[in-house]
Amino acid sequence: MPLSPQRRLALCTTLVAALAAGLAPATSAVAAAPAAATATDPVAAVGAATRPAAGRLPDMEGVAGALSAAMAKGAPGAMARYTGPGGVKTRALGVRDRVSGAPMDTQGRFRIGSVSKTFSAVVLLQLVDEGKVELDAPVNRYLPKLLPDDRITVRHLLTHRSGLADYTDAMFNRTVPGFEAVRNRVFSYQELVNLSLSEPRTTEPGVAYKYSNANFVVVGMLIEKATGQPVADAYQRRIFTPLGLRNTSYVHPDTRIAGLQVRGYLHPDEAGAPLVDSTEQTVSWAQSAGAVISNPEDLNTFTSALMQGRLLSPRMLDAMTTVTPTDATNTRFYGLGLRRYDLSCGTRVYGHTGTVQGFYTYTFATRDGRRSLAAMANTSNRGEANTALGGTLEAAFCGKPTAPKPSSRAALDASAPAALPAEQDLRENR
Repeated sequence: MPLSPQRRLALCTTLVAALAAGLAPATSAVAAAPAAATATDPVAAVGAATRPAAGRLPDMEGVAGALSAAMAKGAPGAMARYTGPGGVKTRALGVRDRVSGAPMDTQGRFRIGSVSKTFSAVVLLQLVDEGKVELDAPVNRYLPKLLPDDRITVRHLLTHRSGLADYTDAMFNRTVPGFEAVRNRVFSYQELVNLSLSEPRTTEPGVAYKYSNANFVVVGMLIEKATGQPVADAYQRRIFTPLGLRNTSYVHPDTRIAGLQVRGYLHPDEAGAPLVDSTEQTVSWAQSAGAVISNPEDLNTFTSALMQGRLLSPRMLDAMTTVTPTDATNTRFYGLGLRRYDLSCGTRVYGHTGTVQGFYTYTFATRDGRRSLAAMANTSNRGEANTALGGTLEAAFCGKPTAPKPSSRAALDASAPAALPAEQDLRENR
């Protein structure tokens, strides 16, 4: 007996609902799945878990809310630049110079701190591709007798699994006095390695993740040994020039930020003490671990180009994006000089965070490189400001939450997405 049009419509509706229930992706499970922690994550395997829902746009109100929240926690200013299929979107709040009152400007240049580690990792992985370095070879093969343990490999440095102590913990045990003691000092790489080796190692090689700036000091030494060039030249020839990064430079030991600059402000450990202008410094205490200067546009370009395979071979990019957890949340991971954050909407983003005296930075992109965000707040030693700035990632890559947000300027702080405590790239006492 033929079905009536009404019966056919009801049956189709039931089947569609059943299929939708059975095929709907469980994004929360994807974000937390431990199996993803160590898996290579090429674009073909990413699937819907790393893409936003169709038509999802960045929540620039939420981005502004996160910037405002960072200012409420002590940053004189903050800014963000987002790029995606819909074009470029920017937000800038507060001031880039407390003395002149100059407003924050997304064209301004600033110190990017540990985002420099991703630049260093790219250069070293290019050298691996060229057969000049092997990832699983002992560091001492290339730098004889540098380290007291022949088991420490190049890969251990890039993944922060060498066990080398982070000398900056002692160096900045007292934030402002520690900074002033090294502000104009010029270190050799060997001096920094010696500072690390004077302290107990944190773990056996390869056993556990333990972030240490010493690892990327040694990476800089490897780059210079393999290329016969200063790190600055390797950055320029291999990354800055090919990508047209006109506002990015490795400045050491000069203390200045040339051109349109954002000034950085360091919070002392003592409550109520005035901010310290920390803009001019050699950053010799970090060098290849943190001395690069850039701006949001160049950071967007760099992170997107990296994820699109413009800087590394597919083999090396797969190695770089193969990650292991850095904490117990199953949302934060580390590869080879690269962080991966799994956001609440299921989107995975790759990049790095950066802390240097006076500046916090986040620069991340999706695995296909089509969407990227660079955000900065001009303060440091104020962990709550760093955490608030991290809220720009959720807003930019996940879009507006389902619940409506207040739209008034006074409600910007309340509209900022919640964020996990920021990971520390440098010792924080407040």
